[in-house]
Amino acid sequence: MLAVFSCAPEVMKIVARRLLLIMLLLFLAACLGTQIRPTMREQVISLKAGDLEAGGVAFITPSTVTGQEEEKQAVALVFAGVLKVQRPRIRVVTLAETLSAVNQASFADAYKRMYDDYRDTGLFKRDILRQVGAATGVRYLAQLKLQGFGQGDKERFGTLGFRIVETRYASVRLFFQIWDTRDGSIAWEGMQELFYSVEKVEEGPVTLQTIIDHSARDLIARLP
Repeated sequence: MLAVFSCAPEVMKIVARRLLLIMLLLFLAACLGTQIRPTMREQVISLKAGDLEAGGVAFITPSTVTGQEEEKQAVALVFAGVLKVQRPRIRVVTLAETLSAVNQASFADAYKRMYDDYRDTGLFKRDILRQVGAATGVRYLAQLKLQGFGQGDKERFGTLGFRIVETRYASVRLFFQIWDTRDGSIAWEGMQELFYSVEKVEEGPVTLQTIIDHSARDLIARLP
C-alpha cells in the first residue's frame, strides 16, 4: 500500500506534463492559422467597366480535367453565388437556369456539339453562343475550366499516439473566360493557381467549396 501511494506523485507529474504538452500543442494550432498562396494572371480584351451590368452574364457548363467531371456544377454554383454578392448590379443567370433555357429552346444537341468542338479547338461557335445568349436574355457568357484540384493532410503535432494538429491543404487551378455572344469573341479571361493550407485540430479536409469560393472572390474582383 505504501508503494502505491509513493508512486502516486510521480504518476500525477507525468499526467500533468502530458496535459501541459497537449495544451501547448492546442495553443500552437490556434496561432498557426491559415496560409493562402495565390498566383494570378488576367487579360482584358474588350470588356469595359459597366459592360456586365448593362448586358448581364450567364454561366455555361464548365469543363474539367479527366476525373473531376462531377465537380462542374459545384464550381459554377459557387462562382455564380460569389458574383451575385460581389457585383449585385449584374444580372446573373446560373448554370441551372442556362441549362433549363437551352433545353426549353430545343437546341440541347447543338449545345453539346459546341462542347465537343471546344475540347479540340478552345472555341465556341458564334451561332450557338448567340442562341444561348438569346435563350437566357444576356449578352455575356461565363465559362470556367477546372484544370486541377487536389487535397490532403499531414501530421504536424501529436502525442500519446494521437494526432493533435494536422496541416490540411488543397490546391486548385482555374481558368475563367467571359465570352461576348454578339460577335463570338472572348472579352476577358483570367486564371489562378491557389494553394490553401490550414492547421486544424478537428477532423475534416479543406473542401472544394472552400478553395473555389476563395478563388472566385479573387478572380471576380479583377473583372472590369
